[in-house]
Amino acid sequence: MSQSIGVNCNELKKEYDACFNRWYSEKFLKGDPKPECEELFKKYRDCVLIAVKQKQIDKLLVEARKDDPFSSITEVNK
Repeated sequence: MSQSIGVNCNELKKEYDACFNRWYSEKFLKGDPKPECEELFKKYRDCVLIAVKQKQIDKLLVEARKDDPFSSITEVNK
């Protein structure tokens, strides 16, 4: 698996990836769509958001969103 955007997030990414892959292969593909690993995902996401802010990538995302290339997706999610 690849590294996370934040070095401090690598262990959480590893744990989440393992949980997701286990769920996907052992449950989802066998017909059980009940999600798992949600808490691990939230912890990993929070870590990534901190790393994005520390690297000032968040400012780039704001600028990119001004172009609104995903307007059709935004409309669907409202």
